[in-house]
Amino acid sequence: MIQKERTVSLPEVHRTIKVPERGGFWRKMLAYGGPGYLVAVGYMDPGNWATDLAGGAQFGYMLLSVILLSNLMAIVLQALCVKLGVATGRDLAQACRDNYSAPVSFFLWILCEIAIAACDLAELVGSAIALELLFGIPLAIGVCITALDVIMVLFLQGKGFRYVEALVITIMTVIGVCFIVELIVSRPDVADVLQGFIPQSEVVRNPTALYIAIGILGATVMPHNLYLHSSIVQTRAWQETPEKKREAIKFATIDSTVALTLALFINAAILILSAATFHFSNHQDVAEIQDAYKLLSPVLGFAPASILFAIALLASGQNSTLTGTLAGQIVMEGFLQIRLRPWLRRLLTRMVAIVPALLTILFLGEGSTTNLLVLSQVILSLQLSFAVIPLVMFTSDRRLMGEFVNPRWLKILAGAVATIIVGLNLWLLWQTFLEWLN
Repeated sequence: MIQKERTVSLPEVHRTIKVPERGGFWRKMLAYGGPGYLVAVGYMDPGNWATDLAGGAQFGYMLLSVILLSNLMAIVLQALCVKLGVATGRDLAQACRDNYSAPVSFFLWILCEIAIAACDLAELVGSAIALELLFGIPLAIGVCITALDVIMVLFLQGKGFRYVEALVITIMTVIGVCFIVELIVSRPDVADVLQGFIPQSEVVRNPTALYIAIGILGATVMPHNLYLHSSIVQTRAWQETPEKKREAIKFATIDSTVALTLALFINAAILILSAATFHFSNHQDVAEIQDAYKLLSPVLGFAPASILFAIALLASGQNSTLTGTLAGQIVMEGFLQIRLRPWLRRLLTRMVAIVPALLTILFLGEGSTTNLLVLSQVILSLQLSFAVIPLVMFTSDRRLMGEFVNPRWLKILAGAVATIIVGLNLWLLWQTFLEWLN
């Protein structure tokens, strides 16, 4: 194999955050806390809203089990990303470039760029919908306005990585508070909610439920998040000793697990709110985010409900924008070793998302946006296998990981997660093929 030049991941912030050599649990936890929340942002973006709203309105609480399963798989996969980044000093894109041939790496890069574009499409459309709901701005204009958020991204990156983390956590808190209020007002049946977390066979047998379930999987376990997390965990400046690496893996894994638990609450809250408000009040046909906004206040009898809903939607779209920029930079630098200025990288990504968004709105109407969001999440899910399989293989390879290689139980668990993801996607393709034949 030709030895490839080694470069660090995200060089402008690599190892810039100090970690105390001594100190108690909470002091070290504070130093390592942050990257997990940037990753968790991708688990509550506008694409999640579309799939969760559709799932709750049509099937009640049934798909809560899919959200729970997806989140558990996400916790496992993000823990593997932490191990890869800490143990090898390489992010997932760099590891692919180091260990695969140039054609394979290029193919994986193309797939990852498609996933990032699909994710960016969801953020773009979601933010534009929120602007329309809050301020009456037409969707087509809103799409163009949200494309300019590159200015905010550039400003924060210039301030330092801790500022990015602080803003993300603040916005996540706003989203969480909005949904706590919404859930209190909607008064869901607790027993029915808990039963919804128990898997049901109808999810697989019902083609519509399966389509939304795959969308939830794609919206939750996002392929570009695997590249992102394996990179940003390296912003911490731990000492290069086995003991300190084990410590880094421990605290970074706790960080991501806590953050993803918060993401689980928000995802579940969207579906629970949809089910409690629409499914059980003869509004099962609610499919558009705009329709949900209009019905929330009158159905719940709580005037601020719709406003809180739109504020949370706008916050989630803008929050996801921050991590999308970083992920795009990581995969391009990791796979191709091409560095673009952040503003240029962001504008290129946004242009890829703007074109289908504007065409859909102009030719199919504004009512098609939620279907576009769900489709974007299914595309994400179909790309997921091509990021998960390399991640599982690398972290299970003693040659790469040394003493940090996955133990047998984790190899089995990670293999099971990869198998479930591949299996569900193949099943979705088969069901879609059968529908086309009919």
